[in-house]
Amino acid sequence: MYFERRHQPLAPRRVFLSRVMRAVLAALALVLGMLLIGMAGYAYFEGMDTVDAFVNAAMILSGMGPMDELENTGAKIFAGCYALTSGLVVVTALGFVLLPLYHRWLHVFHIDESKRK
Repeated sequence: MYFERRHQPLAPRRVFLSRVMRAVLAALALVLGMLLIGMAGYAYFEGMDTVDAFVNAAMILSGMGPMDELENTGAKIFAGCYALTSGLVVVTALGFVLLPLYHRWLHVFHIDESKRK
């Protein structure tokens, strides 16, 4: 993602909103991809149907915990690894969304600083 430098003027609102929307779409794609990985894992290792796999993957991804008790060791190992990586994915997605907002906020301070000189 390209952002303007300190010496450049603040980007127009249209450009800023475009950056925010791209960041939100990237975060949604990341979370959706992780959800699909979770659904595939629950379907493969535990033999769940699509709806049950979706519910379990979504609950783990949101930090709420699993819905069903897992029966075999492979599914339990998958669920543990999925839970650990889900937390990282959520934090990364949040970073994607906050990055353009934080950059604009900092850029406004640099503009104010240069006007004072």
